[in-house]
Amino acid sequence: MTKPPPPIAPMEARLVDALPRGPEWIYEPKWDGFRCIAYRDGDAVTLISKSGKPLGRYFPEMVAMLESLPERQFVLDGELTIATGDTLSFAALQARLHPAESRIRKLAAETPAQLILFDLLALGGRDLAELPFAERRERLAAFFQDVQPDRLLLSPITTDAAQADQWLDRAGTALDGVVAKRLDLPYQPGVRAMAKLKQHRTADCVVGGFRYGGNATTAVGSLLLGLFDDAGLLNHVGYTSSFDAAEKKRLLTQLEPLIGPPGFTGDAPGGPSRWSTDRSVEWQSLRHELVVEVRYDQVTGCRFRHGTTFLRWRPDKAPGQCGMDQLARELKPAELEELIGA
Repeated sequence: MTKPPPPIAPMEARLVDALPRGPEWIYEPKWDGFRCIAYRDGDAVTLISKSGKPLGRYFPEMVAMLESLPERQFVLDGELTIATGDTLSFAALQARLHPAESRIRKLAAETPAQLILFDLLALGGRDLAELPFAERRERLAAFFQDVQPDRLLLSPITTDAAQADQWLDRAGTALDGVVAKRLDLPYQPGVRAMAKLKQHRTADCVVGGFRYGGNATTAVGSLLLGLFDDAGLLNHVGYTSSFDAAEKKRLLTQLEPLIGPPGFTGDAPGGPSRWSTDRSVEWQSLRHELVVEVRYDQVTGCRFRHGTTFLRWRPDKAPGQCGMDQLARELKPAELEELIGA
């Protein structure tokens, strides 16, 4: 077949404030895993990440599974996920990016990945990218029905906006939101041709410390956020730095009088790395007096994966009321099965 040379840039989605509505739109869950375009051309299987880097070395069980399929020429677009215990774990995906092949082989055997499919770009020698999405989806469903492999799942779709709203309301970090595609949409590599509405949640956090900005001590760089666990320990869960320059200077007058113990009594902010400067790893411990409400999108383990957005101070809330139970729970495999089955 005429295979696009790796790496092909995946088609992307622009962030919207509300899902588009109308008969020309179709919706599917936005999964929280590793975006992956999978190629097979005869005996050669290649997995490419969203950034264009090869993934096959880190997911040998997925390469072997795709090699076992009866169809020998295809290009699939999907999301790699891993179930650990009773949840889908982004941390388990990150653990695969390891330099030691023996470690990767061990993890592949213990926690094999699965690929959730949502597009078909080529099949049996024919490039399908110019076809409308509705037709590509029909061919993808037929392909999936024919092969029925282990660890290959078909992402659900719906034309019912109410169903899309229900997906959006589901708690869990493995379900990151909803993607909307036009039924007549051709595949456009690297173009934000789809629409996505992401899950954004809020949490009330204790300000357990702060970092100064850059190499200066005249402004705050970021607030370090903490939540209490069941043992009553304050664990570092992330940071917020969404203040303008004037506010970062003003914050010093509010924070510096609070410098001192107890800070983080459980997990503390990380130490130096090879990318850190002396100043960037320093942080000031604060007494547990300030509570902030922040908006976050995704959680890995018990931490915000990205920086959060400051919403407001919460003088009405006691620090001891800020617990880990606020964080969105991870999606359970049974719930994934329910979604896929739908």
